[in-house]
Amino acid sequence: MNRVINGAARDKSLVVLGGGFGGVTATKRLERTLPPDWQITLLSLNNYITYQPLLPEVVGASVLPGHVVAPLRQIVRRARVCMVTVTGIDTEARQISYLGEGSGIVGYDHLIIACGVEANLRLVEGMASYSLPLKTLGDALFLRNRIVVRLEQAELQPNDELRRWLTSFVVVGGGFSGVETAGELIDFIYASLRYYPRIHRDDIRITLLHSSDRLLPELSPGLGQIALKKMQSRGLEARLNARAVRVDDRAVYLDNGAVIQAGTVICTIGTIASSLVQDLPVATQRGRLVTNADLSVAGLEHVWAIGDCALVPNAYDDKPCPPTAQFAERQARTLARNIVAKTRGRATTAFSYRPMGQLASIGHNNAVAEILGIRVSGFIAWLMWRGLFLLRIPTLGRKVRLYLEWNWAMFFPPDTTHFSFARTKRKPKVVVNRE
Repeated sequence: MNRVINGAARDKSLVVLGGGFGGVTATKRLERTLPPDWQITLLSLNNYITYQPLLPEVVGASVLPGHVVAPLRQIVRRARVCMVTVTGIDTEARQISYLGEGSGIVGYDHLIIACGVEANLRLVEGMASYSLPLKTLGDALFLRNRIVVRLEQAELQPNDELRRWLTSFVVVGGGFSGVETAGELIDFIYASLRYYPRIHRDDIRITLLHSSDRLLPELSPGLGQIALKKMQSRGLEARLNARAVRVDDRAVYLDNGAVIQAGTVICTIGTIASSLVQDLPVATQRGRLVTNADLSVAGLEHVWAIGDCALVPNAYDDKPCPPTAQFAERQARTLARNIVAKTRGRATTAFSYRPMGQLASIGHNNAVAEILGIRVSGFIAWLMWRGLFLLRIPTLGRKVRLYLEWNWAMFFPPDTTHFSFARTKRKPKVVVNRE
């Protein structure tokens, strides 16, 4: 069945593709600034926004899974939220095709593409088959279950060598996601050992691989070095200037010939553009849509792009914007103003933003931060990191729940529950022939 969300007699229509930071922020702004005769439609694969920087905390059982997501319908008010799979964009007919409860189309007068990027596990041979990504809430839950399973298996394993293999973990990538994931792994696994008396601390091996000469290249070299030393003091084995070239079911193979035996490999590197972006008849660079200074997509009329899927020039320093939530939110604000200006026949403005800084949690109530050129590390930086996300989480109720959960995790051991998603088996009804 084919359905049309907005037909020929529809109001003026603005469609937003993607329920991430950029898409949601743009929707909220436009709800307040576009006239009432504009229909705003938010199309998203999920009906919630995921706060991806908090996913490592789900892995480490620092927060509950529901605390890193928020329903889109609690965030936006006027816009129509549609949980669908977008299958195509027809820029000539100005229509979006989707699959939901059946198939359908939605027309648009203005289109915002904020669909983000997908994990690219094909950068390294074997990674797609044997490594675990960390891009979605499902990834975080699966990884947490894998860690618990490995601990349970190791507790029963009498062979020392096999036990050490089960409790060896490799994180590929030394950026924000990789460092934060490794920090949560250290906290979670070492704190859980009290429940696994047959596993010794010396059996645990957590290795972080990074192809550069320092961790957290987005921050200053000094902060990267501080993060490295603090994590090494807690048991992390960091290998810098080390590039993984192959992964199999037993080990990770490096470009220098070294082999790291590991029962679990976690991938935090590599992204690839959405197929929607790849299919558009416009220029892309490294899979990102090339935009004009005002965030409009070069070569397409009334189409705009923000966030990770867009290559946006920053007028502040004449450099492309990095794919971070901080920039996506600021781009969304500028975009909302530009769309309103466009509908009123006014001139648009170029995107210009001076970044406030970056923060990274490194585990054990520690973080590193660089705010407006000021470098901070340790517990104060950790409080700043958590305070930032408390501000971003919508609704007072969710803020309170997250705050209480964080404080609980500071004083009590982690939850080592293995979440089983197995359903009750349903036996087919047996029909007895009484003839």
